[in-house]
Amino acid sequence: MSKNKIFAAGSALILATAFSGVPYAQANPEISGDFRFNQLGFSPQSEKVAVLVTQDLPKAPPTFVVRASKSGRAVLGGELQPGQEKTLSGKTTLVAEFSGLKTPGQYYLEIATAGDTDALRSKPFNVDDKVYQDLAAASVKAFYYQRASTELKEVHAGPWHRAAGHPDDKVRIHPSAATEERPTNTLVSAPKGWYDAGDYNKYVVNSGITMGTLMSAFERYPEYFSAQPLNIPESGNALPDILDEVHYNLAWLVAMQDPSDGGVYHKLTTAGFEGMETAAHQATQPRYMVQKTTAAALDFAAVMAQASRVYAPYLEQESKTYLQAALAAWRWAENNPAVHYRQDEINRQFDPDVTTGAYGDEQLDDERLWAAAELYLATQEETFWSTITNSTRGYSLPNWGDVRWLGYYSLLFHGDKLPEGSGPWRSAIEKNLVVAARELRSAGERSAYRVPMASNPDFFVWGSNAVAANQGILFLEAFRITNDSEFLHSAEATRDYLLGRNATGFSYVTGFGYKTPQHPHHRLAAARPDLPPLPGFLVGGPNPSQQDGCEYPSKITDQSYTDHVCSYASNEIAINWNAPLAYLVNGLNAIESY
Repeated sequence: MSKNKIFAAGSALILATAFSGVPYAQANPEISGDFRFNQLGFSPQSEKVAVLVTQDLPKAPPTFVVRASKSGRAVLGGELQPGQEKTLSGKTTLVAEFSGLKTPGQYYLEIATAGDTDALRSKPFNVDDKVYQDLAAASVKAFYYQRASTELKEVHAGPWHRAAGHPDDKVRIHPSAATEERPTNTLVSAPKGWYDAGDYNKYVVNSGITMGTLMSAFERYPEYFSAQPLNIPESGNALPDILDEVHYNLAWLVAMQDPSDGGVYHKLTTAGFEGMETAAHQATQPRYMVQKTTAAALDFAAVMAQASRVYAPYLEQESKTYLQAALAAWRWAENNPAVHYRQDEINRQFDPDVTTGAYGDEQLDDERLWAAAELYLATQEETFWSTITNSTRGYSLPNWGDVRWLGYYSLLFHGDKLPEGSGPWRSAIEKNLVVAARELRSAGERSAYRVPMASNPDFFVWGSNAVAANQGILFLEAFRITNDSEFLHSAEATRDYLLGRNATGFSYVTGFGYKTPQHPHHRLAAARPDLPPLPGFLVGGPNPSQQDGCEYPSKITDQSYTDHVCSYASNEIAINWNAPLAYLVNGLNAIESY
């Protein structure tokens, strides 16, 4: 990694001209392009990198100056270093490193260009130890805005207050889920919970990884989260606000289990999606409990077992109930090891057809590992440990369809609860994690934007920004294990990517930055076009598959993003994308605060 170069001996002429505010003696007329950097700014301790995207590299290394916004006084400078690799669009980059800038204030970057009256300047940015405080809180409070079955009052929701939608106290059993105890069209109650994404439905599988990620974030940084106020209705009670928010979704999740056999319904949904501009309280299509599945049961078991641990200090009796529910779901999954959700098959057999999110998963070994890991930590029972030690150990980045490493993250964090003699097993798992993080870090340092996400076009899938955020969690876990600050810097680079250091120049979090999504695929936002989008939501990000058929400004992999409400493939929001964002920005905030 090239290091920031303060104007050094041998550069006296550059130093004199740059700090006097006139063009550099070594100005380069071919320098032009766009600055890409974290639009919120930087904490004093963090690495500070900006990237200039340009068509051609200059003949000589150009220089940059960091100036105070108000006075124009130069406070720092250095040479722009060429990026090691070109962008996916074939352009070159120049990288400014200015990590030596630690004094709070507002600044901008400047590059002089020969013959120009004005130098090339970046947008202003802040250096402040609280620069991410509002973002960190908003990334968690976003879940409050997704609440079903309750009014959002102005005192908590501000201009985004709204009437209650979807009481979900009269949900019908879909024919695919019918049993003797609960025949077709039986009415059951499953209120509360979060709307899954831009739609109004609630899905167990996607809620699973979401809640697991949020509870793990709390476990890593409990003091930090305990001191974080979110201004939600429960603020001020015995629970930290992040756990209050997860608890609201847990209340719904409990009701997704059939009490007669322990099985778990795959989703609570309307048959088809509501209209895009339909407000929550006006969305009144019938709601259904759809088929029980093994994936839902195992994700449910994992979440409930983890909740039994996390909530035990606050809600002792409730935590015991969570564990019993987890064990019942595990038993159902053991008796029904391969009940997959296949929406086309359901629609061939039953009415009404269901066309909402499928979250179908044909590979269940990862769900079984995650459930076994959380249940082992909750019970210390040997049968769960046997499942763990017989599972695949290679690293894979978590997503809703691959939750294996949620389990391994928990086991490594709670290493004191592992069985005697498990040291070699634990060392092997740690090694796999650290090697994966080191390889990703190295690739990121070579990439055009000096961010891990930009190092491989295969990362740009549906929800690519969640891939980036989960990469950030990997780096935080590697930092926790090794205390190697380079992993921390890679997590910071990932945060920078999501907030502007990327090919599109967008900060992908609504309401944070100077170029942010204004038209997310989000029914709650589309129903109120008079308001800015709800703040703190991470949109999906570049997706070259463009499944929605909308107009995109580019087909280039990392630029395949459009800020249009029609674009569910690149501009939707989703709870499983916001959870790793919340983990990353709050985790870094917690570390940088000390």
